[in-house]
Amino acid sequence: MSEMKKVYERTKGIKPGAVSGFCPGCMHSTVHKLIGEAAENVGALDKLVRVEGVGCCGLGQLYVSGDWLIAAHGRAGAVATGVKRSSPDSLVYTYQGDGDLAAIGLAETLSAANRGENITVIFVNNGIYGMTGGQMAPTTLLGMKATTAPKGRVAEEHGYPMHVCEIINQLTAPKMIVRTTVDTPQNVMKTRKYIEKAFKMQLEGKGYALIEIVTTCPTNWGLGTLESIDFMREHMLKEFPVGEFRMPE
Repeated sequence: MSEMKKVYERTKGIKPGAVSGFCPGCMHSTVHKLIGEAAENVGALDKLVRVEGVGCCGLGQLYVSGDWLIAAHGRAGAVATGVKRSSPDSLVYTYQGDGDLAAIGLAETLSAANRGENITVIFVNNGIYGMTGGQMAPTTLLGMKATTAPKGRVAEEHGYPMHVCEIINQLTAPKMIVRTTVDTPQNVMKTRKYIEKAFKMQLEGKGYALIEIVTTCPTNWGLGTLESIDFMREHMLKEFPVGEFRMPE
């Protein structure tokens, strides 16, 4: 009997035996896998350093292999800057949610991007605060309910959803700015390629990269797994359309 050919192998970027503790339907687990695969594909898994934001992003410490640290809430961009400048051969990325990156961490986010720090920022946008109880985030949609906006987000009271890629795209220094998602196998593969490109760019010293990944939060949206994907496609992706804002040559 001939030996079966192995066509897929679990990434070494995830700890052996680790089982996802994210909520059913949450896309954080998929994104974590893609980061590990991308680092392996560029041959730099041993150089990978993760700087986590607070919230569901902080759960990554339970799953990712290699070096990692948790920054104070919102300060991942600043901490990653320090790590990269003190260890320039490391492959440094931040992993942040919309509250961490775009609310309390907005100043650090903009400052790192404006300086063109040679880091990769992976921004997971599910439109709400996940772990802390479903509060309204900067990216919460108009009319979307949250624990701090029980009647839904109202522009006159709460402002409009914040578009991070579009804001960062106004700055001169960033070299790569993309928005993507992981709702289909095709988009999963595209997102992995974006992460690989950003990692390669960093290894070549080419500067700052932002990858925004629009995802779901079934628990705080109050929807089932499949319903949350439908909601994301019908509403989130209309407000935050995927695309390439800036790509390196």
